[in-house]
Amino acid sequence: GSGGDLSHGWIIPLISAYVLWQNRVALHAARKTVYPAGMVVVIGALILHWLGYRSQLTRLSLFSMIVLMWSVPLTLYGREVGKLLIFPCSYLLFCIPLSFLDTVTVPLRILASTVSTNLLNGLGISAMQSGTAIQSSAGGGFSFDVADACSGLRSILAMTALTAAYAYMTQEGMLRKWVLFLCAIPLAIVGNITRIVTIAIVAVCFGAEAAMKVYHDFSAFIVFPV
Repeated sequence: GSGGDLSHGWIIPLISAYVLWQNRVALHAARKTVYPAGMVVVIGALILHWLGYRSQLTRLSLFSMIVLMWSVPLTLYGREVGKLLIFPCSYLLFCIPLSFLDTVTVPLRILASTVSTNLLNGLGISAMQSGTAIQSSAGGGFSFDVADACSGLRSILAMTALTAAYAYMTQEGMLRKWVLFLCAIPLAIVGNITRIVTIAIVAVCFGAEAAMKVYHDFSAFIVFPV
């Protein structure tokens, strides 16, 4: 939904479709041959879907559908086609809600508030941390909590999805692709901490109301340039 952890999800299928279009010449030129071993993956995916349906695990069913999208062409057209479809199919995994990641929001909130408080004190803005809350009497004073929405999880999910596509399209070699992809996680955390620190600076300079009611909403865009 809008503003949710997967608010960027609409772009994922478009990127997958673009990669398919980009590889259209290679797909057409690939040697086509039936690959019977692919039926093992097809049957496994169907079993996963059945298990997901019976146990009401939607994520499992969604995962099985993505595996089917890859394994059926693999079986019918062979390994060369299957290799070309690995990325556009696996990229669709970013569309699956990962609600189990909610367990990391509290550690991310504590990390963000701790580092932000230390940075503010280092900048000469006296600040105190209480759990995930940051308080200060500097300027007009401010007190705000690093809530779940500000934990940085959304930024990590969006950044890894976009970086995966960027790495695939621009980098040569698997090592370079994976290094760039994994860098998205710490960079998203740094961007989120930068956002929190700048909110506090705006609160000191222009007041808490300007920081929390005006700058807070627009500051979300800081994460990606950082």
